[in-house]
Amino acid sequence: MDTNQNQDPIIDDLQENRKAAKKNRSVKGIIFEVLLYIFIIVFCIFVVPTYILQRTVVDGDSMQDTLQNGDSLLVNKFIYRFHDPERYDIIVFYPKGRDVEEYYVKRIYGLPGEKIYIQNNSIYVNGKKIDDPYAKDAMDDNQTEIGTAEHPYTLKDDEYYVLGDHRSVSLDSRSDPNGADPDAPGPVKRENIAGKVFLRIWPLNQFGTP
Repeated sequence: MDTNQNQDPIIDDLQENRKAAKKNRSVKGIIFEVLLYIFIIVFCIFVVPTYILQRTVVDGDSMQDTLQNGDSLLVNKFIYRFHDPERYDIIVFYPKGRDVEEYYVKRIYGLPGEKIYIQNNSIYVNGKKIDDPYAKDAMDDNQTEIGTAEHPYTLKDDEYYVLGDHRSVSLDSRSDPNGADPDAPGPVKRENIAGKVFLRIWPLNQFGTP
């Protein structure tokens, strides 16, 4: 009897210790989950749109028939950290610099260091005519201020020549920002390229790579 009486307090203490340890683990688990959720929310709100993916809505008709006014796009913002933009990529860029919220969506035709000009609705790079399979309509030579046949434009080491697919309504690298239209982007600097359009998410019947 004496032995059993001595063991009971020990058993009770062990049970209490187990309960306390389990409670401590439970509290730590709850704190960990809360911190994890906070991290995920902060990551999704601030990190993803800034450095990884951004949702963009097309405003205007300059990329018809490839993209339509109101299309929702996902822009890959980190891809150009691994390789340079390529010809025919559809990009989102800031025509007036990253300090201004306004952005354009266009297609790349000329790459850094290339000499480019437009003549008779054709695009010439380094003196050779290149394919132009995406154009919705013809270009008017009189609409071209930068990259004419008489004055080919040689892109600087950080510049890209971009065009809209709907040429007759597109303000793009053909237009001089120092000319009549202050909204004209001219050649696009690499630092102002936000990323590459890689997925159309709306409308659903057009979901996929544009």
